[in-house]
Amino acid sequence: MAAKLDHGGGDDLAENHEINVTPFIDVMLVLLIIFMVAAPLATVDVKVDLPASNAQPQPRPDKPLFLSVKKDLSLALGDDPLERPLLGQALDGKTSGDRQQRVFVRADKAVPFGDVMEVMNLLRSAGYLKVALVGLEGEAAPMPPAVAPQTATPPATTTQAPAAGARP
Repeated sequence: MAAKLDHGGGDDLAENHEINVTPFIDVMLVLLIIFMVAAPLATVDVKVDLPASNAQPQPRPDKPLFLSVKKDLSLALGDDPLERPLLGQALDGKTSGDRQQRVFVRADKAVPFGDVMEVMNLLRSAGYLKVALVGLEGEAAPMPPAVAPQTATPPATTTQAPAAGARP
């Protein structure tokens, strides 16, 4: 079985009018890989515009129970110094065992967030689940230039308001 490949034209090749899409597909796959790698890197700088709180302040209790975390990470319940292991007993003594009473937690600016969370975990393990964080009312102090975020837009102004309407 033999086939004749001569179409009678000699050495002239016929023109092919179809587009060769193989290089186009190669370029598109390379671009897809580049965008897949670059997309997660583009979301590192997340800008958040926080809304202002318009919540009505809650009425302040007659005798609020303040738990303070000092700069040296020591605790004080009201004005009395307190050891961490004795927190549950001291709270039960101040509240007469009423674990539904709200505990107002206030901490020094220099106290790391992890240490405040540790105190809140101690409160939770003691059975006190109603916790309010206390902050200063009014305009927040501006951040020092060395710590200020580097953004193209000016940062939004924020105010520190106490949780649940507490005032120090």
